[in-house]
Amino acid sequence: MVRPYREVTARLADWERRGEVSRDTEPALWIHEWTSQGITVRGLVGSLDLTRHAPTPASAAVLPHERVVLSQVDELASRMRDLQVNPAAIMLVHRGSPALRAEVQRHLSRPPDAEHEDRQQQRHRLWRVDSEADVARLSALVTDLTCLVADGHHRYAAYLRMQQEAVADRGLAVLVDHEDTPLFLGAIHRVVGASMNAVADAASKAGIPTRAIPPDEALDALRPRHAVLTDGQQALELAAPPGDLAVTTLHRRLLCRLGTVPRTTYHHSVDEALSRVAPGRSVAALLPAPRLEALLETVASGRLLPQKSTSFQPKPSTGVLMRSLRDG
Repeated sequence: MVRPYREVTARLADWERRGEVSRDTEPALWIHEWTSQGITVRGLVGSLDLTRHAPTPASAAVLPHERVVLSQVDELASRMRDLQVNPAAIMLVHRGSPALRAEVQRHLSRPPDAEHEDRQQQRHRLWRVDSEADVARLSALVTDLTCLVADGHHRYAAYLRMQQEAVADRGLAVLVDHEDTPLFLGAIHRVVGASMNAVADAASKAGIPTRAIPPDEALDALRPRHAVLTDGQQALELAAPPGDLAVTTLHRRLLCRLGTVPRTTYHHSVDEALSRVAPGRSVAALLPAPRLEALLETVASGRLLPQKSTSFQPKPSTGVLMRSLRDG
């Protein structure tokens, strides 16, 4: 199998020789602030200890909320083993304490150690925290946090795989305080390769409440537990049962009744999803943006959402901060 990313190791070494990549010679935490499309997000970046395992999923410090594809996990773990690098931090979201926010703000009172705008027009500012006392203080304030995986489910699963294989006991992570700099939490819509008649029949057989609505009222019908199925000519409002999310109802109660699993594509905007619809051949499944509390409740009950259920934005560009596995 061709693995062009194996060239990255030599490229990183070349960049380091030319001064385009700098390496920490001593352990440090970093505060990373990035701004994209008018949204500024700030996170604490460091290595995540993978050696301590929670007795139950609900008691874990890191809570994934989406299912993963095992073949993709295998590929990512293989890639990081080859590169000996975590090329980007997984993004964890939490609700921080006032004490943690005050400690972070104390470091922000000085000029950043680095700042730049990248090719994706993200603006980055970074503060290095390297004194033993400061690192210990911040580490103590995050020790008891419960964090939701906002981005990087497959990479987190790859971290765990590598830890089980004794490759690396730590992985790079950025902790984003949703109280301080909240991420935008949006839905990911679907286009399903089936007709409106087929999905309406599947909803009826599953006992899912539906209501016919005019297609031009589709967006108005999106509510926390209500999705909309439309081919542009017809539209159905679909209601999830209490305690369930619309995306879960769509996948586990409706799509599974269509016989063979239909081809499904994923889209971050309603306009993009609607532009891919072909009446009689495909249907757009428009989903409401979930609430963070609903995601936490779902995970606490021991359930996972289907893959690509949420979109936390903006994500930081890859490669701003990386972690070498050779450094322990």
